[in-house]
Amino acid sequence: MLLRCSMRPFVFINVATTADGKLAPENRHFVPFGSKRDLELLYDVRAKADAVLMGARTVDSAPGHYGPGPAKYRRLRLQRGLPEYNLRVIVSGRGTLNPRSDIFRYRFSPIIVLTSARASVRNLKRLLGVADDVEIFGDDAMDFKAAFAWLQKKWNVKKILCEGGGELNTALIRQNLVDEIYLTICPLIFGGRGAPTMADGIGVTSVADATRLRIKTMKRVGQELFLVYRVLNRTSSG
Repeated sequence: MLLRCSMRPFVFINVATTADGKLAPENRHFVPFGSKRDLELLYDVRAKADAVLMGARTVDSAPGHYGPGPAKYRRLRLQRGLPEYNLRVIVSGRGTLNPRSDIFRYRFSPIIVLTSARASVRNLKRLLGVADDVEIFGDDAMDFKAAFAWLQKKWNVKKILCEGGGELNTALIRQNLVDEIYLTICPLIFGGRGAPTMADGIGVTSVADATRLRIKTMKRVGQELFLVYRVLNRTSSG
């Protein structure tokens, strides 16, 4: 099993997919399709995290605050010894995040943008005008290990919840930075060669290189399956 380095936070992914593994239809227009129970799970797992992490495309295409939600979940955070509101962290490798995205309307907790040296000066200035902090990690590719160490040191982040999308999920998995995956399987089929999945981006070329999982819990509620997987160590860093 993966031995997590103490120098980084615990990282878990939460995602709901159709039975054929899709996050949205082929037009990539995301509309929530999970049940009320899946929404409750979303807020429950957010209530365990110091920070919620999401990619720029997710933030731009799925309006929302990415915070703890109703008062009962904020109380739950306080009972767990956490701040009432979670930190919100957005990944935008080129700094192309829309500064008018819905998330910036909600100022209850800091919004941090992680980017790379690929971001233009113009994009950085635009984001500095709306985010509480913008930090560069990595030249070509995002250096998530360094970014997470920084979040832990500066913001005391011990648990990070990643809410996608698929390319961000894959990048974290390939860098051996994910410890658990919460997966809700919904009774729908979208189909579509171009429809987004929970693990887009660069894939493996052989089964031997696949990231392996172990079921931690499994529960059926109505027509949905709720699974939690532990992520096992990969044979290579990918």
